[in-house]
Amino acid sequence: MAISFIGLIFFALPIAFISFSIKMTSRGPIIFSQLRVGKNGKLFRLYKFRTMKVDLSPSLSITIAGDKRITSFGRFLRKWKVDEIPQLWNIIRGQMSLVGPRPDVPGYADRLKGTECRILDLRPGITGPATIKYANEEEILAEAADPVKLNDEVIFPDKVRMNLDYMKNCTFLNDVRYLLQTFGLILKKH
Repeated sequence: MAISFIGLIFFALPIAFISFSIKMTSRGPIIFSQLRVGKNGKLFRLYKFRTMKVDLSPSLSITIAGDKRITSFGRFLRKWKVDEIPQLWNIIRGQMSLVGPRPDVPGYADRLKGTECRILDLRPGITGPATIKYANEEEILAEAADPVKLNDEVIFPDKVRMNLDYMKNCTFLNDVRYLLQTFGLILKKH
């Protein structure tokens, strides 16, 4: 929570610039919020900078690279992962952590069965091992003949397995390593 509070102060000027740029480049709100499943299955509102047009209805429940719903400025935000900055507020509110399983939307969290449900014992995070492995998930899905099928039958089950493994091997040092790997991946992609 302390790191997130410092982060919000540190990013105050970039947040103002990003907010202004979103308003100048597309219609709609600055912040996108969506119900996600958090610790113990409790629903909460996850916050991100809005990267999509508001006047297009969703064609897929997932986002793929080149999605026409993504604004030009939204592509920049997603590329640098700065659309995630508002989630620092979720951390301050105790709904998320810096590291942990990404919080799923209710439709996906409902697919967890048996011991898989133990993932919900953890506070969801901004990054983690599954997030790092699938850092280029939008590109992987864009290359698939059936992106929803690939996501549902391959990627989602693999993320569940990785999140269970994270849960068994969760340590402070591993979390620091995941944070450093995340920053490294962001810098490496550019």
